[in-house]
Amino acid sequence: MSQNEPADTMIYIVDDDHSVRASLQDLLASVGLASMAFGSAREFMVAELPDVPACLVLDVRMPGMSGLDFQQEMTRLNIQIPVVFITAHGDIPMSVKAMKAGALEFLTKPFREQDLLDAINQGLDRDRQRRHTAGLMDDLQRRYAGLSDGERDVMELVVSGLLNKQVAARLGLSEVTVKVRRGALMRKMNADSLATLVKISEKLKGVDR
Repeated sequence: MSQNEPADTMIYIVDDDHSVRASLQDLLASVGLASMAFGSAREFMVAELPDVPACLVLDVRMPGMSGLDFQQEMTRLNIQIPVVFITAHGDIPMSVKAMKAGALEFLTKPFREQDLLDAINQGLDRDRQRRHTAGLMDDLQRRYAGLSDGERDVMELVVSGLLNKQVAARLGLSEVTVKVRRGALMRKMNADSLATLVKISEKLKGVDR
């Protein structure tokens, strides 16, 4: 990757120890992974971050906001970057708390470099999948937003199992109008069958539309 070429992934390191940050960045660079390092959770939170799949390597014990506190804050703010904890002072209750809150891994120093790299790669894979799924969901919501009110009415009744004739009677429309609206909404939702439309409707349920 050239110096000016944007990274396709990013590893964030949050650790108050400069030497640890530097050594981790060297390790990541040696395997071709771009990284950004921060001395505190506050520094990380105010930084401008690239919009790419990412993983966060987080120290547990730091002055101010601890790693575990920051993990809770990330949940509150809906920051969904996978977290790998590192610490020189870990204990079992601490690791259990971190893992229950969704951490990928809890590594106690000294740890094997390969264990850290494996955890980071797992985190990147997880974030790629999350972003892909979110992108598909955003696309469905955009398509749904592009439907007219009449098309949405028809969609709601069609996916509930009603036939065109029954939908027409329920909405006080002609069957031809229902067929036209049904054809339009199928195209807009990119649904090639009723079964596909039902699946799309299920995915959209529970989303603030």
